[in-house]
Amino acid sequence: MTTTNTSGAQQTQTNPPAAILEAGQSIWLDYITRSLVRSGELQQMIEQDGIRGMTSNPTIFEQAISAGSDYDEQIQALAQDGHDAGTIFEKLEITDIQEACDRFLPLYERTNGQDGFVSIEVAPDLAHKTDATISEARRLWQAVDRPNLMVKVPGTEAGIPAVEQLLREGLNINITLLFSLENHERVMWSYIEALEERQSQGRPIDRIASVASFFVSRVDTLVDNLLDEKIAQANGDAARQERLQSLRGKAAVANAKAAYARFQEVFSSERFQQLKQHGARPQRVLWASTSTKNPDYRDVYYVESLIGPDTINSLPPQTLEALQDHGEVRRTIDEHINDALAVLSLLKEEGINYDAVTQQLEDEGVKKFATSYDNLIAAIEQKLGQQQGQSSQKQLSSAFNTSFETGAGDGATGYDSPPADDTSLYQRNTESRGSLPTDPYPPQRNRNRDPEWQDKPKKS
Repeated sequence: MTTTNTSGAQQTQTNPPAAILEAGQSIWLDYITRSLVRSGELQQMIEQDGIRGMTSNPTIFEQAISAGSDYDEQIQALAQDGHDAGTIFEKLEITDIQEACDRFLPLYERTNGQDGFVSIEVAPDLAHKTDATISEARRLWQAVDRPNLMVKVPGTEAGIPAVEQLLREGLNINITLLFSLENHERVMWSYIEALEERQSQGRPIDRIASVASFFVSRVDTLVDNLLDEKIAQANGDAARQERLQSLRGKAAVANAKAAYARFQEVFSSERFQQLKQHGARPQRVLWASTSTKNPDYRDVYYVESLIGPDTINSLPPQTLEALQDHGEVRRTIDEHINDALAVLSLLKEEGINYDAVTQQLEDEGVKKFATSYDNLIAAIEQKLGQQQGQSSQKQLSSAFNTSFETGAGDGATGYDSPPADDTSLYQRNTESRGSLPTDPYPPQRNRNRDPEWQDKPKKS
């Protein structure tokens, strides 16, 4: 990997996250599994690779829990305690998040709360429910009980008021699924207003952390498809086709650079500078969805293009590996900002409706996480079914062997012969050995979704 120093000369750099940190950006890992946390691999990534935080979401947990057997033992134990699949998932998730927080805690303390955070997400089906989101976030905050936890709340119409309330209460909040400049603007001012209220009440604001997760590559995926449609429709107009073609792969980075430019303006404002005197920190921008979806683009395109101060890039393992192998590091976030704004203007001129695009992406993002959550619950239920089947088979086999050895009942089978006037099938002799359980995992209400199960929040 190469870096460019302040004089413009290139130099070899063997630790890309460390080089990016020198440019003011932290690399967080967008991935979690139990084996990663417990094997020592995560500790090594923190100490040697410069990873400074971790994010999770339902899709990541779906992949982690569905594959392999890392979680089977805890799933079985929780099922035997009578928990349903939804509650089991939450307990699995909380265990992983707590242990990951513990691995990052020394970094969190060493950086005075600047880095070392691990994120947990509220249930995706609450994305359009303000009060329920607030209750869920409080409950998760209390359940994990770690100072370096961040609770992820979607930046939807209903989510943003929840964000402000939770920040007022002193929770660390990661606002996710941000695609539009307008929503990002609202999130930034919500953060400032929450800190202003706490400061006016004499409450501390120096250890409250928040990041705004601004999604990147998905913007190009959708906009490029729309451009392709227009290119096909412009058949015969070579000049327009060339102009449309030149815009492919440009929207996502342009949108992100515009968001960063506004971030600089908001957090250099007089309102925030007054808060800064009391220890407030800016709400950093976290670049999310930065793996390259289009194979025609460089696999570290959305990393190299968005490096700069007060930012985070949350990378999945394959993108992190690509960065370490051949990434080029220099401050790029505020390069060619006028060109970026021009791209957004040209897209509008060509009939790409920015508001429609970002709203569609937000809706799809909520739906995608909800689908992952449902698939995750189904995967846990499947594991429960498999364990139940194995358990029942073992019990049946054991009972048969025992009865055969003792010679109990008719024909040494443990079953009683019915009287002559009884035409029913043989009946189990329950007096000596008891009945087999028909459902060792009785259904329980889902504590994630049933308000009656939710703990009452503690007063902050």
